[in-house]
Amino acid sequence: MKKTALLIIVFGLALTACKQSANAKSELVNQEDSVVVTDNAVEKSEAQKLIREVLKWADSDESIELLPVTSAKNDSIYTGFDKNKLQQNVAKLTNSGLFAKEFVENYNQIILTLDKKLRNNDYGSWYIGDLPPFEFASGVNPWCLCQDNMDWNLVEVEQLQENEFYWKWGGLKADTHPSWKDFKYKFKVTIEDSKYKISYLEGFDIE
Repeated sequence: MKKTALLIIVFGLALTACKQSANAKSELVNQEDSVVVTDNAVEKSEAQKLIREVLKWADSDESIELLPVTSAKNDSIYTGFDKNKLQQNVAKLTNSGLFAKEFVENYNQIILTLDKKLRNNDYGSWYIGDLPPFEFASGVNPWCLCQDNMDWNLVEVEQLQENEFYWKWGGLKADTHPSWKDFKYKFKVTIEDSKYKISYLEGFDIE
């Protein structure tokens, strides 16, 4: 009888130990899952720092000639895009350390697509000095979808998802025109080569 009681006690202790071990493993898995989510999320402060840096770079002499057009000698019409200059632009974007491969390739494809359409005369004649006959970089700056800008240090961001944001103008005065207050520009950030980089900018959508 004593042996039976002892066995029951030992068995009960074993079950309790198993449950505690299972709970501990479950908690560990949950903790690991939460760490993964945190690691994938881009911090708002880092996104704001990055987009300000990008806008300042785009507004500097270090930036690229967005539309590296070419024309025949003594001609008044643009005939296409200079592929050598395009590759120089791709190298500049890459070497800046600000842009992910996804963004750089997207820009490359935009120019190649426009080049093909221009050579096929899909847009008609594009005379030198005229605005581009396509949407990209025509009349507005694609880096900010604007014709004018305030101090880039006034840029603030709103986080939409883990890596998706809007940037807008912050620190505006009460009498600032509503168009400045209502403006928003969508962008995405990724981690590449252990650095935060731009993977998408709203002004660089392919037509």
